[in-house]
Amino acid sequence: MSFDADAITDRRRLKRRLFFWRFAAVIAVVLAILAAVGTTRFHHAQIARVEITGIITDDRDMQDLLKQLGDDHSVKAVILSIDSPGGTTTGAEALYTRVRQLAAKKPVVATLGTVAASGGYIAALSADHIVARGNTLTGSIGVLFEWPQFAGLMEKLGIEVQSVKSAPLKAEPAPYHKPSPEALAATRDLVTSSYDWFIGLVQERRKLDAATAKKLGDGRVYTGWQAVQNKLVDEIGGEDEAVKWLTTARKVPAGLPVEDWAPEREDAAYGSFTGEAAGRVLAAGIEALAGKTLQTKRLTLDGLSSVWHPDAR
Repeated sequence: MSFDADAITDRRRLKRRLFFWRFAAVIAVVLAILAAVGTTRFHHAQIARVEITGIITDDRDMQDLLKQLGDDHSVKAVILSIDSPGGTTTGAEALYTRVRQLAAKKPVVATLGTVAASGGYIAALSADHIVARGNTLTGSIGVLFEWPQFAGLMEKLGIEVQSVKSAPLKAEPAPYHKPSPEALAATRDLVTSSYDWFIGLVQERRKLDAATAKKLGDGRVYTGWQAVQNKLVDEIGGEDEAVKWLTTARKVPAGLPVEDWAPEREDAAYGSFTGEAAGRVLAAGIEALAGKTLQTKRLTLDGLSSVWHPDAR
C-alpha cells in the first residue's frame, strides 16, 4: 500500500510540473507575440482621444503615444482634450513638436476644457483646429522665470553665503543676495528668447501679423468667447463640434467611435519589456497557479521637478 501511495504522489507531482511548464510555454509565446507587435492595438477604425491634463512636462511616455497614434492605421484622427494651466517651456516645446509630427500624418483637433493657458495653449496651437467652451480660460501667452529672495531675511538673521565663481553670472540670479543689474539683464534675455519663440508660434499657427500677436501676447488670460473674437481659437463648443469639423473639413468618415488612448507607463512588477498588458497576463497566470491575487503597480509621473525652470505661463 505504501508503494502505491508513493506512486500516486509521484504522478501528481509530475502532472503539476507538466502543467507548470505548459503554462510557462504559453506565457512565453504570448510575451513573444507582444514583443513582436510592440504596443500596436488591434482596434477598428476610430478617432483617438488623448487627454493633456495637469502640469505639462517633458513626458516621454506621452510623446511615444503620439508617435504610436501616427503609425496606427486604425486611428483616422486625433482629438487632444486639453485641461492644463501650463508647465515648463521644454515640456511644452516637446509636446508641440510631437503633435505637429502627428498632424503631418492625420488630422488633429484640440478641445479646451476649464483651462488651457500658457503651455496648455501651446498644446492647443499644435492642433489643426481649436474648439473651446465659452468660459474656458486660455491664452496667458508669456514666459515667467522666478526665484525666491531671502536676502532681507538673511541679513536680519546675520547669515551670509560665501561663493567662489568662475564668472559673475554663474548661478545667477540666486536667492541669497539681490541680483546685480547684469544678472537681471541676462535673465531677461533668457525670458525674451523663450517668449519670442512662443509669440512666433502664435503668429504662425493663428495667421496673425507680428503686431497683433504681440498685442494679444501680453500675458493676459482670455475666455473662450474672447479668444474666438481675437482669432486665438476657432470656434465655441466641445467634442461634438470637434468631430463635426473632422468629418466636414478633413473628410474623416462619419460615425467613427471616439476612443480614449493614454500613455503606457512602465509596469513596476514586471518591467517595461512588454508593457502593462504583458504584466497583467503574467500576473493572471501566476494567480491561477498560486491561488493568490497579485497587484501590479504602475509608475506615474507626479509633481514638479525640484530644478528651477522658466515656466511658460
